[in-house]
Formats: sequence, C-alpha cells, structure tokens
Amino acid sequence: MDPLLGAAGDRLSAYHDRLARLVAVDSGSGQVDGLREAADLVQGWCLAAGLAVERVPVADQEGRPLGDVLVARRRGTGTRRILLAGHLDTVFPPGTAAARPFRVHDGRAYGPGVSDDKGGVLAGLAAVEVLTALDRHRYGELALVCTPDEEIGSVGSRSLLRTLGAETDVALCLECARDNGDLVSARKGVADLAVTLRGRAAHAGIEPERGANALLAAARLTVALDQLNGRWPGVTVNVGALEAGGRPNVVADRARMLVDLRAWRTGEYEAALAEIRRLVAEPVVSGVHAELTVHAPTPPWEPGPAGRRLAELAAKVGAGLGVPVSHTATGGCADANLLAEAGAAVLDGLGPIGGADHSPGEWLDLDSVVPRVALLAGLIDAVGTGDRPGT
Repeated sequence: MDPLLGAAGDRLSAYHDRLARLVAVDSGSGQVDGLREAADLVQGWCLAAGLAVERVPVADQEGRPLGDVLVARRRGTGTRRILLAGHLDTVFPPGTAAARPFRVHDGRAYGPGVSDDKGGVLAGLAAVEVLTALDRHRYGELALVCTPDEEIGSVGSRSLLRTLGAETDVALCLECARDNGDLVSARKGVADLAVTLRGRAAHAGIEPERGANALLAAARLTVALDQLNGRWPGVTVNVGALEAGGRPNVVADRARMLVDLRAWRTGEYEAALAEIRRLVAEPVVSGVHAELTVHAPTPPWEPGPAGRRLAELAAKVGAGLGVPVSHTATGGCADANLLAEAGAAVLDGLGPIGGADHSPGEWLDLDSVVPRVALLAGLIDAVGTGDRPGT
C-alpha cells in the first residue's frame, strides 16, 4: 500500500470521532458562541498536531462580532508557501445539531455542515497529520485557515484572506468534492444586491393619483432585471425576494428587493453590475426613488495557467495513488475566489466527496475520506517539492 494511503487510513478513526464532535456544535453564520466552540475544538487538534495557532476576531460592517478566524501554521524545510482554506460556519439555525444529529448510514455521514465544510476542514488537518507521520515537511510553510463567515460572503474575513492569499504560493481549498468526485477549478463571481424603493402613500380609492407606488416600480424593475439573463454568456440575475406595501387600500410607499448576480468572467460581471446600477437609477414610476446596495461582491475565479497546472499536478498525484481526479467549474462562489483574486494559484474541492449541501439531506461519503486525505497530502508534498504552479 502507498504510504500516504496507509497513513491516511491510520487517521480514519480519529477523523470520524472529530467529525461527530464538530457536527454536534451549532455554528451557523453569526452564532458566535457556537463558532468559537467549533474553533476551540479545531485549535486543540491543531496544537496536538504540532501547529502554532493564531485566532483573529472578525466583525461585520456594523461592527457586530462574527467569531474568530483560526490560522494554524507549521514551518517546513523548503520554500513553497501552501495554504489550506476551509470554513466552520454553516447555513443552519440554532438547534439544528440537536434536531438533526450526526449519524452514519450505509457508509455516509449526515448532519449539519458534515460536508460544507466541517468534513473538509478535518480532511485538511488529517493531511497535515499524514505528512507529519511520514516526516514529509518539504514545504516552506503550511497553514490551515478556518473562517467563521464564508456562508455570508466572508464579510469579516475577506481582508485577512486577501492578505494570506497574497503571501502564499498555492491555496488548496477544502470545500468537499462534487458528488461525482470532481475537484473545482473555477467559480462564478457573485454579488448580493439589495434595492430599496421609496414612494409616497395615498388612499387607493379616494386619491390614488397622490401616491407613488413603490410596489409597481419594484415589479417593473424585476422584469427589467430578469431580461438581463442571456445578454452575456453565463451571467444570471435572479430577483429572489420582494417585499412591498402593507395594505390593499394603500398605495405602497416602500419596497425592497434582494437580487443575486453571478458571472463566469470579470468583464461580464462588471458589465452586468453596471447595467443593474443604471436600471436602478432610472425612474420607472414617477415619484419613486430607488437605492442600490452591493453586499460582499466577490469576483469570478477564472481558470488560468496556474490553476490548470495545479489541477494537472493533482491528477498526477491521484494517478500514483489510484485515485481518479477530474475537475470542473461551478456556479457557487467561495473563499477560493478571494484567494485567487489575491494572486495565489488555487484548486478547490479537496475535501472528501459530499453532496446535498445547505439541505437536511447533506451527506459525506466516508469511504472517500482515506483516498481524498491521501490525495491532499500528496498534493501538498508535490507542491512543496516542485516548481510553483504559478510560474
């Protein structure tokens, strides 16, 4: 048996135990106590593995605490700087861990965050332990970063992520592999948009002409935004929520829309965002004024030569282990986008195989843990001993 597979197999029992403990902690975005409890667990395991740990508290734009970014580091004997990136927050509300506890059935683990991304974080730690067991420290520095706010756009962590991305040669991101086993080599850029419309209330029966209907303006703007779909290849614009008015006999004086913009290419992303700004600024109902807020804009992670070479290296490592490796692009964004923007060569989907993220059926394939941890450890070792993929 390959030494990487053997050492990964030796970590399997500990991986299972840690996964059960971590999934039992409610750590939805903004649940600061739970997020810090989860970070405490990971910190303890990192310290036991010989890593130096730093905790960096982060907050949102209004100064509300979001939890801590955990950064665990280990020096090696080489020169390449490698970053493993995952997140501890989930999309689930308080009480989910008790209502839907960790369980194993037919070779799959279930529970909130089991795949997205607690299983991935623990795979990163297990890969570090595999390399330690084999005394392979041929990187310059190996760092594991765990953020508390990825599911809300890394609003507090993005500055630190960009700094880490600029300092590293290669970022290996720990989101779990697609449900068919694919790694991820590109992601769409995303902007969460809020449009606030303010009109003028009036009696709908007696003097409707005195009103300015914000709901009508929102409806017309919804149609205009929907018509942007198809204007640029791969660009999608979705009005996901619309709230307006309050009573049927009152001309609505307010409305609020939540819009999702996604694009594969930076130029198309910027062009679509500029067109949305133009449409929002253009009055569609007399007397109604609209204001656009762009929340956590995240640029596309476009495939490039560095990323392609990194994916090729992963396939080469996988071939040596008997682990088939393929990769794909996905419409969801992640911290990989920010790390790529900062200049690192990036590959994502390096956790075990999982699926049904953000749903009650979220699962992780336990049979994939050993081969995927071995693949990750082998890729770290290969990057540490070879040329930087970005050159």
